[in-house]
Amino acid sequence: MHRRTALSVSAAALLAAAPLLTACGSDAHPGAAAVVGGQRIEVSSLQAQVEDVRSAQQASPNAAQLIRETGDLSRQKLHDMIFDRVAEKVAEDHGVTVDRAEVQQARGEFVRQSGGEQQLRAALLQQRGVAPDQVDDVARRAVLMNKIAAKLGATDTPEGQKKLTDAFSRASKALDIDVNPRFGSWDDEKIQLATYTAPWVRQISRTAPEAGA
Repeated sequence: MHRRTALSVSAAALLAAAPLLTACGSDAHPGAAAVVGGQRIEVSSLQAQVEDVRSAQQASPNAAQLIRETGDLSRQKLHDMIFDRVAEKVAEDHGVTVDRAEVQQARGEFVRQSGGEQQLRAALLQQRGVAPDQVDDVARRAVLMNKIAAKLGATDTPEGQKKLTDAFSRASKALDIDVNPRFGSWDDEKIQLATYTAPWVRQISRTAPEAGA
């Protein structure tokens, strides 16, 4: 059965610009931006992702606009890093796996949809704050989400959306996510940083029918 993977490149509106955060973590977990399932997400790892994006933005002719529109990049990236671990937990709980070939196939489809590799990179950098070497992460996340949705039978309906949300919420709670207060807090029900808006359920539910097509 042929699977089509949809790429969602429309970003949620980011919060107002905030300074880049480089200080140490909370007293409970010095140097950690968050602890997920007992595993640390180091501030240094978060900052490396942010700096990767900023470097790519600085090389763009629209550097000032790109930086201005992704002023809350630290929280956006931390949200993605935590969310990916929650998604991996959901995948593990339901026997879902993703291999390298599937990621490369998805990326190839995204390139064709965008009109070329450079167009894809430019769109992701502008609309999602994704650096060129982070594109595979986007492709893998899309494949994983579609396969999870297909496994759960989460169709593009309120019922399907709730089924998906419930699975992610259970996994989120099981991971006992602890976020450094300077980055906000994690909401197990909405599956996102309380200080960052990411309508992932709407985006995933929209691609769910295609996962089994």
